[in-house]
Amino acid sequence: MPSRARKTRLVVSLFATPSPLHEEIFYTVVRAGHIVGGADHHIRRDHYPGHELILCLRGRGRVTLQGRRHAVGPGQLAWVPCHRPHEHGADPRDPWELYWVRMDGPRLTRVAEALEVESSPVFVECDFETTAATYREIFQLMEDPRPETPALIHAAAARLIASAFASRQRQQPAEHQSPPLLERAIERMKLSYFQKHRVADLAALCGMSESHFTRLFRAAFGTTPIDWLRRERISQAKRRLVETRDAIKEIAEQVGYGDRYFFSKDFKGFTGMTPRQYREREQAGA
Repeated sequence: MPSRARKTRLVVSLFATPSPLHEEIFYTVVRAGHIVGGADHHIRRDHYPGHELILCLRGRGRVTLQGRRHAVGPGQLAWVPCHRPHEHGADPRDPWELYWVRMDGPRLTRVAEALEVESSPVFVECDFETTAATYREIFQLMEDPRPETPALIHAAAARLIASAFASRQRQQPAEHQSPPLLERAIERMKLSYFQKHRVADLAALCGMSESHFTRLFRAAFGTTPIDWLRRERISQAKRRLVETRDAIKEIAEQVGYGDRYFFSKDFKGFTGMTPRQYREREQAGA
């Protein structure tokens, strides 16, 4: 039968109803399946719960968000934030076959925002074999009644999200792929976190302008270079607080803070407790 005359067929169709506790603490999957699409495969909604992650196995499809249509080809992953008006369906000339899950969970919408899925919902550089195996694992788990199943589904769903993050990084043009370009700055800050660093100097070390460096750094690490450095200093301070008997004033100086008061304020801002409180808690639990 020619593909354009083929009707949509559900190969696998799975449903789940997570408990309130699992919805609160885990990524949960409420619907999932394997579809051999036909020319008639088309879904249009104004609003729906959750996020749908679609893996195109073969053929072609399309996703429409904010009035923009995005083509989806073999081996590509599409992320549909269902709380926004959306459409997706098969290309009538070459209907897709796909795996899909509808998932939700703590801060998943924020994850989608970080990946900019509303403007760029298609991930073209995902590890297809590994991602497809993760979908099949989720299908099996959804029919597994063991008590640990919700946690295992959570872990598998997190791997799909990680695949999207890795794909997004690989999608960047080579000259814009952040980590390799930023390695010299990261190495400098890790080795000499106790020294003062200016963003302009770090940018020059990487051979780029300060604004371009800051933009790439934020895209790669979700924070500014100076905030990254502050967190590195706090991490080093944590180790010294637990592993040494050095005075807090000395530790502040060792990790690059000339002012103990500012160190304590920064430490509490990142950890929710003073250096002394942190030391007492960690040593009591050692």
